[in-house]
Amino acid sequence: MTDSLEEIAAEIRRRIVNYSAATKTPHLGSCLSCVDILTVLYFDLLRIDPKQPKAPDRDRLILSKGHAAPALFQFLAMKGFFPYEDLLNSDHHNGGLFGEHPPTPDHLAGIEAATGSLGHGMPMGVGMALAARIKQTPYKVYAVLGDGECNEGSIWEAAMFAAAQKLDNMTIVVDYNKWQATGRTQEVLEIEPLADKWSSFGWDVCEVDGHNIAALQGALKAQTKGKPKAIIAHTVKGKGVSFMEDDNNWHYRTPNSEELAAAMLQLDR
Repeated sequence: MTDSLEEIAAEIRRRIVNYSAATKTPHLGSCLSCVDILTVLYFDLLRIDPKQPKAPDRDRLILSKGHAAPALFQFLAMKGFFPYEDLLNSDHHNGGLFGEHPPTPDHLAGIEAATGSLGHGMPMGVGMALAARIKQTPYKVYAVLGDGECNEGSIWEAAMFAAAQKLDNMTIVVDYNKWQATGRTQEVLEIEPLADKWSSFGWDVCEVDGHNIAALQGALKAQTKGKPKAIIAHTVKGKGVSFMEDDNNWHYRTPNSEELAAAMLQLDR
């Protein structure tokens, strides 16, 4: 299973870089850092069916760091929620479905929440997790956050609520790539000790290498009864392309033809 997941992650990275170059869609570095996390979620954990995208008992995944939507679109296409050709041929700006952030669920199958304003997706997920308990529906809710997103007060309000309600059907993964849009996370607003913060808010917490498929599998499948789960996944922004890795210029830049060719040489290995 692990080898298969690694192959999927490699293919997704190739598609993301090609997509960014073809459509001039930014946030490339942020997309590449969360690929392994989303690979394990979409291809090993989530109980979802593209033929029944609104099934009441489906698991929910919210990309709370909505600027990584170009990565999310690739996963949804690969899972069969819409044809890959739609992603390539659609208008990617000017109100098109495949913009820089996820659209509303009514506009695109597989989307659980329109995100982009940071700090909103994870609280929506907490509400969904509470709804599952009230309705006695056995679905799980996952939210992928950015580390810069943890600056938002709404994250910590939701964290307190989830722990108080003992929502053990809720898991968050922090894509901790150490960058925000304008600088190093620790320089913009220090968030360490991050794991201790989540723990002090009553969550079951672990830290993993966010590019280690097996470690992510183990962390995501472990759950403590009566506690929501927080996984701090240490990642590299721009992971997979050496000249993009840990370079925050790729938060907004898109590759030119020469850079695309150089990236593909590395990603096609």
